Amino acid sequence: MAGQGILEVTDTNFEQEVLQSEQPVLVDFWAAWCGPCKALAPIVDELATQYAGQVKVAKLDVDRNNATPMRYGIRGIPALLLFKDGKVADQIVGYVPKETIEKSLSRFVETAKA
Repeated sequence: MAGQGILEVTDTNFEQEVLQSEQPVLVDFWAAWCGPCKALAPIVDELATQYAGQVKVAKLDVDRNNATPMRYGIRGIPALLLFKDGKVADQIVGYVPKETIEKSLSRFVETAKA
């Protein structure tokens, strides 16, 4: 369910793609059966395009990958975790407007594209 410019991450490649990334990484923890996740998906797709080259955007299916959500205490989805330098820098749980996510991202990105 990853859109263009969005990386599909798994328990297997999470460390390499997210924790070792030189760019900040926004990870969308989601599931196919989750209505709010589906509602948030187009916003995440827009952000991937808007912040291309500045923030890596990834999706992790919690039904197919159990270890990573457990490791980060994901209890509700959708959950967006922003990683910087291998650590969780911010966390947003539930469906939120695009502006809320942009506000979080803007703290970790030099200049956001309009």
